Amino acid sequence: MDFDAILEDVGTFGKYQKLVIYCVLLPAVIPCGFHAYAQLFMAADVVHWCKVPELEHLDDIEMVKNISIPVELKNGIPQYSSCSMYDLNYSYIAANYPDIDDVSNSSAVVPCTHGWTYDKSVYTNTVATEFNLVCNKDFYPTLGLVLLAVGGIIGNYIFGYLQDTIGRKPSFFIYLLIESIFGVATAFAQNFPVWIIYRIGVGFTVPAIMATPYVLAIELVGPKCRTLCTILSNIAYSMGLILLAGVVYLVRDWRHLALATTLPFVCFFFYIWPMPESPRWLLARGQFEKAEIILKKMARMNGKSLPANYMVHLRRKYESDKLKQDLEKEKTRKYGILDLFRTPNLRKKTIIITFIWFTNTSVYVGLSYYAPVLGGDEFLNFFLAGIVELPTYLFLWPSMERLGRRWTLCMSMVVGGVACLTTFLVQHETYVTLALYCVGKMGISSSFVVLPLMASELYPTVVRGLGMSLSSVLGMLGPIFIPLVKYLGSDILVLPLIIMGALLVAGGIASLLLPETLNQHLPQTLEDGEKMGLDTDFCCIPPVKEVKPNKNTYDNCKKCNTLCTCQIVNVSLSDNVAAVIDKTGENVEFILVK
Repeated sequence: MDFDAILEDVGTFGKYQKLVIYCVLLPAVIPCGFHAYAQLFMAADVVHWCKVPELEHLDDIEMVKNISIPVELKNGIPQYSSCSMYDLNYSYIAANYPDIDDVSNSSAVVPCTHGWTYDKSVYTNTVATEFNLVCNKDFYPTLGLVLLAVGGIIGNYIFGYLQDTIGRKPSFFIYLLIESIFGVATAFAQNFPVWIIYRIGVGFTVPAIMATPYVLAIELVGPKCRTLCTILSNIAYSMGLILLAGVVYLVRDWRHLALATTLPFVCFFFYIWPMPESPRWLLARGQFEKAEIILKKMARMNGKSLPANYMVHLRRKYESDKLKQDLEKEKTRKYGILDLFRTPNLRKKTIIITFIWFTNTSVYVGLSYYAPVLGGDEFLNFFLAGIVELPTYLFLWPSMERLGRRWTLCMSMVVGGVACLTTFLVQHETYVTLALYCVGKMGISSSFVVLPLMASELYPTVVRGLGMSLSSVLGMLGPIFIPLVKYLGSDILVLPLIIMGALLVAGGIASLLLPETLNQHLPQTLEDGEKMGLDTDFCCIPPVKEVKPNKNTYDNCKKCNTLCTCQIVNVSLSDNVAAVIDKTGENVEFILVK
C-alpha cells in the first residue's frame, strides 16, 4: 500500500505535521546528545599532584609544589608531575619552614604515597577526583566511555526490533524511562563499578532514543519533505550539544550534572498525549481504527476533507494488496546479509560504504569527545564543536544537488581530514589548533549527513534494510574504538587529531570508488545493484561504451536532459549523429550534432 498517496489526500506537510515535528519530535532528539557527551564532563580529569599531609597547613600552594613535586615535560611544556613526588623529610621541612635550603634537586622521586590534591578551580567534583581515577587508574574514565558505547550497540539492536514490533511511540517512552532511571541513579553511585553499571544502562538508550523522533518525522511527511526533516533533525541534535555546553558550564559537580542532564527530560513523558503513533506503521500492521483517527485529525488540521467511506476503501485495498503480497512471498526468495557479498561490484560497494560509515562515526564521536581536552577553555571548545555544525547545513544540500553525493562526501571528508592533519604543524598554537579542529568538525558533520542518503541510494531495494543495518552497526564500533584514541592524547595532544584526520582522508578517497547516485534510478534487484557503477572511474565520468545507432536514430533525436550528466561521442552512422550516455553508461539516446 502506497502511504505517500494517502498523504496526498490528507496533506504531505501541513499544519499537523509542522506542529508535531517542531513542538514534539525535534525537542525529543535533544536527550540523545545530552547523555552521549555529559559523561565527558562527569569524569573530567583535573590538574592534580601528590598530597603531602605535613605541608597542607601552608597557604602558599605554589611553594609547596615547588618543594615537593618534580617538573616534567608534557606536550613540550614543563609542568608539575601529577603522579610523583620528592622523597623528603617533610616533617623537618614543615618545622623549619621557611628557613630551609633547596633540598629537592638531589632527592629521589617516588610515586604518590598519601593520595592527591586536586585543583578545584574548574570543577568542584568529578568522578575522577571523588574515586581517585588518576595515575595508574587514569584509564578508568576511558573505560567508562567504551562501555557506554557497548551499551549503545546492544540497545540499538534491541530497539530496532521493538520499534518494528510494538510501534514507534511505545518504544520511545520505554527508552525514555530507562534513560531517566539510570540517569538519575548515576547521581547516587557510591563507587566506580556501580557508576559504570548505571552508565551502561544510560548508554543502552544512546543513540536508540533518537530513532523514534527521526523515523516518525520521516514517516509523517511526503517524499519531497524528507530531506527537510533530515536537516531539521540534525540541527536539533546540534542545538542539543550547544545547550549541553551551557549546562556543563553552569554545573561543575558530577552528581548535580547527572541530575541536570536527566530530570528536565522527565517532562517529555507528557508527550505521551500529543505524540502520535506512525500511521504508516499502523496501516502496515492492519490497525485501521487507530490509523483512521490520526489520518482524520491530520486531514482536519491540514484543511483537507476525506470522503465518508475513505477508510473502508483503504481497508479493502490493504486486504487486496496483502493477498497479492502473500502469494508473491511464496514465489519470492528470501535475502540475507550474504547476498551483499555474493557478486564483486556489490561486495566492493558494501565494504566501502561500511568502511566510510565506521570512519564517519569514529571521527564524529572522537572530535566531540576531544573538544574538552583540546587546550584553552574546555567549555568554550565544546560549545564551538556544536555551533560549527550549523553553517554546514546551509551549503550542504545545494552542494549535493549541484556536485552530487560522491564529490560532496569526498570533499567534506578530505577537507576535514586535512584540517585535522595540519594540527601537527601548529601543535603549540592553541587558537590555530582550535580553528583547524572546527574545520574538521564541519567536514565530518557534512559527511555524516550525506553518507546515509548515498548508502540508501546504492543498496538494492531487496537488501537495502540489511545493507543499511550492517553498515550502521559495524560503524557503531567506532565509539568503542575512539575513546582509546582519545586516551593516547594524554601524552601527545595532537596525536588523536592526526589519527582521525588520516581516517577522514582515507574515507574521502574511498568514496571516489563509489558511483554517483544523484538523479539515478534506485537499484531494485541484486542484478541492478551489481550493474550500478560498473563503469565508474576513480575521479571522472565513466568511459563511454562503443554504441551504434539503429535505423530509427533520426526519429528518436532529442536534446540531452539537464537532469543527467551526459557525454557526446561520434559514432559510425554519420558524422553529425552523436550518442548521449549518462554516468552509468546506460540510457543511450541520439541527437543531431550541427
